[in-house]
Formats: sequence, structure tokens, C-alpha cells
Amino acid sequence: MARYTGPDCRLCRREGVELYLKGERCFTDKCAIKRRSYPPGQHGQGRIKVSDYGVQLREKQKVRRVYGILENQFRGYFEQADRQKGVTGENLLFILERRLDNVVYRLGFASSRTEARQLVRHSHFTLNGRKVNIPSIQVKTGDVIQLREKSRKIAVISESLEAVVRRGMPQWLELDKDTFKGTVKNMPVREDITMPIQEQLIVELYSK
Repeated sequence: MARYTGPDCRLCRREGVELYLKGERCFTDKCAIKRRSYPPGQHGQGRIKVSDYGVQLREKQKVRRVYGILENQFRGYFEQADRQKGVTGENLLFILERRLDNVVYRLGFASSRTEARQLVRHSHFTLNGRKVNIPSIQVKTGDVIQLREKSRKIAVISESLEAVVRRGMPQWLELDKDTFKGTVKNMPVREDITMPIQEQLIVELYSK
């Protein structure tokens, strides 16, 4: 399966905002966007006039990169959100939030969504008691995500759980550190998504 393999910090600089793609590094002075807040490339420090289309495109790219989704899959999510009742932009964000790899990250088992995706692919978690290895699975209310017993001594998971206080836990999820178990209490709402996202721009882009 195709995936982005370039430097993550370059993506943050391109979007002009911290996307927290490098885990704990993003909270330190080593964060690339804190040292060089302009876009990468030889013209990065020049004055660039951005069109309305450019603003919409950048917003879409930002959300794709936050959740680590490639273009075709992202468009598929948008079409799914457009078919659902409610506000299309919010529906899109809720679909992305309910991905299993994102839930693993939000529960604090991983320091980044990329790391969470790898842990899920390597079958370190169970969903409702069954082993899973598909990061794109959509969780629903009442689902239980638990770290498998043989994986509980993995250093990166322990370190991430210790640092979960820094990121905060969304209200729609609940974590029991003693049993390495997370529960989906309810579906996410717009207030649970704290990244600076203007989803309406994405709707306008795909509606052209």
C-alpha cells in the first residue's frame, strides 16, 4: 500500500501549523516549525499570494496529513460523509476520529498517529476481545480497545501512556491504565476536535 515516507517535519512547515506527527518531539524546542516557521523550499521565505482555491486545498491537505490519509481514501471518506445526515464537514471529521488508529493515539497508547497505525498493523490490540490489524476500522459506542497482554511491556507504549496527560483525553473516550483498556463512551462531537481545522473549506473544495 502506498504511503508517505518523507520527513514529517516538512509537512508541518508546509501547512504552517504543528500537526504533531513526531510525537513528543513536537512539544520540545527541536520542533522544526518552531525553528523555521516558513514553508520548505527555496521560495519558502518569499511573499506568496494564495488564491481562494489555494486556501481550500491547503486545508484539505492539512487534515489529510494530520490523520495520515492518502487522497483516494480521503475522497472516499468525504463521499461517505456527504451521504450521511447532518453537516458534511463535521461528518467527515467524525469518520476520521473514529478510525481505530486514531482512537489508539487518542487513548495515549502511541505518541503519534503513525506510531498508532504501526502498532495496530502489528496486532498489538484487540477490539471487543478479538485481535485486529486494520487501522481504518470504524469504532462505535460501547467498543472496547485493549492492549494485548504480551504487548504491555513495550517501552514506547509505556512512555506514551505516561505522557498522555500532556495531550488530554477526549470526553468520548475512557482509559483504564491498570488494565490497558480503552472504551468508546459515545460518538465524538465537534468540540472534541481541538486541531485548528476549518472543515467547511474542504466541503467547498470538493463541491467545485
